[in-house]
Amino acid sequence: TDTFLQHVSSGSEAAVLSSLERTLLSLKVLRKLTVNGFVEPHKNMEVMGFLHGIFDRLKQFLECSRNIGTDNVCRDRLEKTIILFTKVLLDFLDQHPFSFTPLIQRSLEFSVSYVFTEVGEGVTFERFIVQCMNLIKMIVKNYAYKPSKNFEDSSPETLEAHKIKMAFFTYPTLTEICRRLVSHYFLLTEEELTMWEEDPEGFSKNQFFSFHLPCTEVLFIDIFHEYNQTLTPVLLEMMQTLQGPTNVEDMNALLIKDAVYNAVGLAAYELFDSVDFDQWFKNQLLPELQVIHNRYKPLRRRVIWLIGQWISVKFKSDLRPMLYEAICNLLQDQDLVVFFLNYSLPVDDFEFRTDQFLPYLETMFTLLFQLLQQVTECDTKMHVLHVLSCVIERVNIQIRPYVGCLVQYLPLLWKQSEEHNMLRCAILTTLIHLVQGLGADSKNLYPFLLPVIQLSTDVSQPPHVYLLEDGLELWLVTLENSPCVTPELLRIFQNMSPLLELSSENLRTCFKIINGYIFLSSTEFLQTYAVGLCQSFCELLKEITTEGQVQVNLSYTRTYKTSHIHVTVLVNSVQLGCIWYLWSLFIYSPYRLWVNKLFL
Repeated sequence: TDTFLQHVSSGSEAAVLSSLERTLLSLKVLRKLTVNGFVEPHKNMEVMGFLHGIFDRLKQFLECSRNIGTDNVCRDRLEKTIILFTKVLLDFLDQHPFSFTPLIQRSLEFSVSYVFTEVGEGVTFERFIVQCMNLIKMIVKNYAYKPSKNFEDSSPETLEAHKIKMAFFTYPTLTEICRRLVSHYFLLTEEELTMWEEDPEGFSKNQFFSFHLPCTEVLFIDIFHEYNQTLTPVLLEMMQTLQGPTNVEDMNALLIKDAVYNAVGLAAYELFDSVDFDQWFKNQLLPELQVIHNRYKPLRRRVIWLIGQWISVKFKSDLRPMLYEAICNLLQDQDLVVFFLNYSLPVDDFEFRTDQFLPYLETMFTLLFQLLQQVTECDTKMHVLHVLSCVIERVNIQIRPYVGCLVQYLPLLWKQSEEHNMLRCAILTTLIHLVQGLGADSKNLYPFLLPVIQLSTDVSQPPHVYLLEDGLELWLVTLENSPCVTPELLRIFQNMSPLLELSSENLRTCFKIINGYIFLSSTEFLQTYAVGLCQSFCELLKEITTEGQVQVNLSYTRTYKTSHIHVTVLVNSVQLGCIWYLWSLFIYSPYRLWVNKLFL
């Protein structure tokens, strides 16, 4: 490392790169040795000396980064070295929390100064900021540093670490961290706003894979949860300063309000007793949803998300019609609805009432279906289908007048999603709720429905790995809502024998499907499948648990009792093979009564 610093001063890129490579290699070895090589590393002076020295080295390397531009060949290696130093600290904290206690104070001082003060300006980069935030988060959340409610039951090591934490996280420090997180790290950048304007679907998807944003939000949640009594008044004060409408020409004010709303949504559970959300919704949020201006879009999007965060926390049922009315307007703005679908599901919570929703059902369902056709991203289509499924599930049979367009579109979407099995899983879930909503009328879907079930439950087809569970559920629901067994529905039972051979966690659903066929059309079904089915039962009995054996024999009993025409065939082919297993069940007292009934 000293050689590297000397070479940086001399300006020799080749020498700098060579020394950085050696530094990286040495640091990788020291990382493994420090983290995994000692049972009680805090008792080894060399280990603790190395760890304490990391902070000085990090400062030196960060200062070097001022003179090494982003286009320099050494820049990548330099950043990797800095990140590796932080990984040593993170790994050591994870594996040896009590040995890390002497490092808590310095770790917090270092991380907070570089992330939340002007010290870090011009030298930090995104991955380094993320690592520092992770270090703060791990110290704040570490259970080894949290004393019991009764302090006397806590170990001295825990109490010492807790004392260091409490001494560091003073009111001014916590206030500054909170304000800096909200007013700096939560702000949308110009690049993000441009990306949203050009590709709202892509921006929505990108937010889920961004390192920076989730990390800052997670740190905020953890610190707010740990120190909510201190930070709640700070956040409430920030809310109070933003009451009323915001000038659409002041983009910075709009972004600040967006960031504060983000914080209020993340801290919803902590703010339950401090915020009258119902009044805030009526007086502040609802009017902001009605502001039609291009620059207000980010804020409207945040308000949608905020309502989604609070709706399951504190939201009066009487206000839902107002929310549904607002949603009907928002669904006509594709830029906003993408975010609404990702974050807010007002039909998928405990307080939902069908009677309040029905006046808006036709409008919402029509707009959601139009959106399903318009969006192009696979993830977005999955979200739209999820919302549609929730709507269908909630209103049940009352969806029937409005599903014609969806029924016609799903075969096309299924064909288009041939390479996207997760989207097909979403289609299967939608079909499950659709069949339940249509009831006996679902037989009109059979030309599309049965081939879908056939493919999803065929273990010889590669997609079954993704589709099998939902495919079996759809198969069962189809039988439950079928007035009779059609030849096509009977034909797909050919998939059952290989499914029984799998003996997987889906076996219970398979038994329900078998029983469904027996109850619907025992004679026709057993004429075709009785012998093969009972042979599968006997093979299955050898491989499954006692509880599974009972399920098999219950299905066998139903088969036996409903197949009077084929009793001789059944006895000759399988009954003798099952007697041994039935007798083995007999020795377990819980099943004696059942076995007696079978033989009687």
